[in-house]
Amino acid sequence: MHVQEIIRSHPAAHGGDDALIHCIEACYDCAQTCTVCADACLGEEMVRDLVRCIRLDLDCADICAATGQVASRRTAGDMGLVRRMIETCAEACRVCGEECARHAERHEHCRICAESCRACERACHDAAKGLATTLQ
Repeated sequence: MHVQEIIRSHPAAHGGDDALIHCIEACYDCAQTCTVCADACLGEEMVRDLVRCIRLDLDCADICAATGQVASRRTAGDMGLVRRMIETCAEACRVCGEECARHAERHEHCRICAESCRACERACHDAAKGLATTLQ
């Protein structure tokens, strides 16, 4: 990904954006992983048992993609809003990751997705902490 390179070249870039950049990258990675996991769940024989997982995968993918987009915009942004979106994304990742972990022993795609969700949740928490400090 070129997230780090493009944000660092942006005229509105700030020093200390590393946690936010990592969060943006994690959001896009998680969005893609959750989308693939939902699709893989649809291909499983016992798809009826995976309905909640599919729903949470798709919700998490949408939230992660939107968060990555909003957090990538640097010019005249409302950083309080960005922080709240990142916190919401962390919660979506927590819930989705827990659901995927329930299916991880039977479905490798769910194990991978749970891992991606946990990584994104951690990245979001780190970025939110950094933004909370910046806003004070």
